[in-house]
Order: sequence, then C-alpha cells, then structure tokens
Amino acid sequence: MPKLHVVAVAARLPGWAEAACAEYLKRMPRGYEVARTDAKPGKWSSFVKGRLVALDERGKDLTTAQFAALLKAETTFVIGGPDGLEESVKKDAALLLRLSSLTLPHALAQVVLLEQIYRAATMLTGHPYHRA
Repeated sequence: MPKLHVVAVAARLPGWAEAACAEYLKRMPRGYEVARTDAKPGKWSSFVKGRLVALDERGKDLTTAQFAALLKAETTFVIGGPDGLEESVKKDAALLLRLSSLTLPHALAQVVLLEQIYRAATMLTGHPYHRA
C-alpha cells in the first residue's frame, strides 16, 4: 500500500484532537501507513512525498469513493493553520480538497481528515466500518 502523509501547518494539537488522531491512526487497516508531521508556515514543502493534496474551503467536494481513490498512490495532504494555506501550497497542489463547506478549525480538520482516510482505507479493504 502507498504511504500517506498528513502535514499540518499549525501549532501543537489540543489533547482531545491528539487523542482522536492517534485513535484513527491506531485503527488503520494492515498495510496502510500514515505519517503525521507538523510544519511551520513556509516549511511544508520538504515533507511532501508523491501527489500533493491541499485542504482548502474552496476546494473540490469528493464522495467517499472518490476520496478512496486518492489512497491508491503516495499522497501528502496539507492542512493549513489558523490563517489557512499559503498560496504557494495551493498553486503546487494536484488537488484542492474541501472537507466541508463550513470553515473548520485546523485541529478538527486533522481529526476529520484522518477519519476519512481511515474510512476510505476500510472501504478499500472490505472492512464493514463504511456502510454505503
């Protein structure tokens, strides 16, 4: 399985978000490796491996099945901090992805992203977590 990367341009997560992220990472199906990294603004590019997907409220909406297709190749998801993402991240991205039409705080966006990665991975492996 391809390696997946989540790069968060933000400060340390609050305890509740860290616990939720750790729980989804722990549950990940066998063969799925997801690395989480915190990056300072302007320092995200050294962490990018494979296809770059930038999370942005003006990005594209995907269904769970469409999102699952992103997991078939090495992908780096970049989440902005409180001030969003730098324009250079958006420009370099293969895809701008919207998790919600609502603006999410960066800690919650990380939890939602990891839950969606977990959901998509279980869908691809035939696990019953995702019920269509």
